[in-house]
Amino acid sequence: MTKNKSNKGVEILAIGTELLLGNIVNSNAQWLADQLAIIGLAHYRQSVVGDNMKRLKEIIIESSQRSKILITTGGLGPTLDDLTTEAIAQSFQTNLVEHKHILEDIKKKFNDLDSLPKSNLKQILLPEGAKVLPNPLGTAPGMIWSPKDNFTIITFPGVPSEMKKMWEETAKPWLLENHPSGKTFTSKTIRVAGIPESALTEKISDLLTKENPTIAPYASLGEVKLRITAQAKTTQEANKIIKPIEHELEKRIGLNIFGRNNESLASSVVDLLRERRETISLAESCTGGQLSSAFTSIPGASDVFLGGIIAYNNFIKENILKVPINLLQQHGAVSSPVAKSMANKTRHLFNSDWSIAISGIAGPSGGSNSKPVGRVEIFISSQNLQKSFQENFGPHRSRACIQKLSVVRALDRLRLSLLMQS
Repeated sequence: MTKNKSNKGVEILAIGTELLLGNIVNSNAQWLADQLAIIGLAHYRQSVVGDNMKRLKEIIIESSQRSKILITTGGLGPTLDDLTTEAIAQSFQTNLVEHKHILEDIKKKFNDLDSLPKSNLKQILLPEGAKVLPNPLGTAPGMIWSPKDNFTIITFPGVPSEMKKMWEETAKPWLLENHPSGKTFTSKTIRVAGIPESALTEKISDLLTKENPTIAPYASLGEVKLRITAQAKTTQEANKIIKPIEHELEKRIGLNIFGRNNESLASSVVDLLRERRETISLAESCTGGQLSSAFTSIPGASDVFLGGIIAYNNFIKENILKVPINLLQQHGAVSSPVAKSMANKTRHLFNSDWSIAISGIAGPSGGSNSKPVGRVEIFISSQNLQKSFQENFGPHRSRACIQKLSVVRALDRLRLSLLMQS
């Protein structure tokens, strides 16, 4: 019974020793899983295997016994460790045959034909009977091949941009035509900040048991994502199922929701400032420019973000931001009075409507009993608001985590301040 159920599904196999060693992140499998959900194809298993012929053949044969479709990524290049096509052919005792039109396509992609490496010639070989999956961007074509009844293999190169292009232009249309599911899965992600995952799940515990739509929480540093997924015949019907649940989440979580799908805290703040036609400047110490980087990663942020000063050393705080020496001596750099002075001097220096100052102890050393590692002072300044926030992220966290959390918390504090001032 289990075998029959698994035979209805799709399996994803990522190939490459670099994946096993952790040198690169297996983002291809995540992207393909998302695409399969969109077109309503159930997928039950993901695997990773290194560039080893024996193990590669073993997993291909195993997959053919339990799945309806095997999608592979990686191992289609011209080097000796690119074994995917050969392993698939050997697994089903099938000869490799040349495809002259693939060679012509590869030649076109080399401006100098004399520079075409002989190793690229292996890419024109596919198992007998395989359909070519064209690669508009690279030299490694994929294939669509059914070596046995009720089992199809679709291969992609490991380069994400090439794989995505091939999926959209050829593989996806083929799957929709040959394996129509009659249903679709549509998802919407609600992004939440300022509330721990445990507290959030308590607020919505009854909603987490729903089957259509489902709600899945995903926690990351300083943020929780709630992914709502609905199953229906069409995307429009699925969105109708999602809508009331989304409204219920808004009612229960309120202002802790900062965005949807790919929106970030930085983009939500940029949008709020743009709506208000206001600007912001920054003074950073322990974050070393990471808050500025969060702003500048948003297209069009120059409408609102004027610039910042990395006042990492007290000399810069004193001589560039003109923080009074007595404040630094009396309270220390990580203190509300110093952060307030940094924020106000920065706002006046840039003539911005808002400013944020961050000063903290990111560790691993530099803490004390009164000011332990993880203590961060954030000050938000505007003409109508002077607000200090002290954060204690704990000495157990890494330096990178403390810096990231400082950025997240500063952005969220500013977002809420902007909403309150509306």
